[in-house]
Amino acid sequence: MGPSRIATAAAHFGRDLSFGTARVGALIEEARQAGAAILVLPDGTLGGSFADFGRADPEYPAPALDPAGPEVRAVAALAAELVVCFGYTEAGEQGERYSAAACVSGDGVLGRHRKVHLSAAEALRQRPGRGFAAFDTPAGRIGMLLDYEKAFPEPARDLAVDGAEIVACLCSWTTGSRAQTLARDRQARLFDVYDCVRAVENQVVFVSANQAGVLNGTRFLGLAKVVGPDGVTRARTGSRAALVVAELNVEAEIAAARSVRHHLEERTGATPSVA
Repeated sequence: MGPSRIATAAAHFGRDLSFGTARVGALIEEARQAGAAILVLPDGTLGGSFADFGRADPEYPAPALDPAGPEVRAVAALAAELVVCFGYTEAGEQGERYSAAACVSGDGVLGRHRKVHLSAAEALRQRPGRGFAAFDTPAGRIGMLLDYEKAFPEPARDLAVDGAEIVACLCSWTTGSRAQTLARDRQARLFDVYDCVRAVENQVVFVSANQAGVLNGTRFLGLAKVVGPDGVTRARTGSRAALVVAELNVEAEIAAARSVRHHLEERTGATPSVA
């Protein structure tokens, strides 16, 4: 597989599903016009995120959607030839709620993920998922994380061990409550550090999407980015809504990063792929 273009977005999505779906369509078309093969969208793309109501109106949660329902199918139809990762709140079979992500194309759902590592506030209203698994797509093998999960080393490592070449992290990451600028914001610094460290320690392409803007007094960081397996950021938005595209030869860059030091194989107890 040769060079491919990977798009990611900082964008605001709220409770209005019709408006959100229309915005998804616009971002997909922008990514398509830029020649992208993959588009990663934020946590809460359909229906908004948990973070946008926690401090303002805890009785106004995001709608819980059927993972096989019309909203997910609509995004798949819009995706067509693109591979699109997006977040939403998923309804369980017994009425439980999950923070979830789906990866789709015009062929349907390619992969799913339910958030495993929940914040204390999320755990009061949502159920955790059960694990991390990569999946094959026309644009390469992908794994997905949701928001806070990138603060832990194990989820991205599990995906890399499972063969993920691209880790898509769908976020609704907010600013710190007292920071006056992003340059001084601790949450902005951590957001960027986690993106780069998870890429370089696993020698994968790490694609981070995030909510942007302000809702109910909650300010989201934006700062969507594509990071190469060398830990170098290849494309990045600012704090405002925007879409960026990076061109990478994913397989070649991963092979180059692992040619001198292969982090996965050189772990104590790991089984080398070559005797």
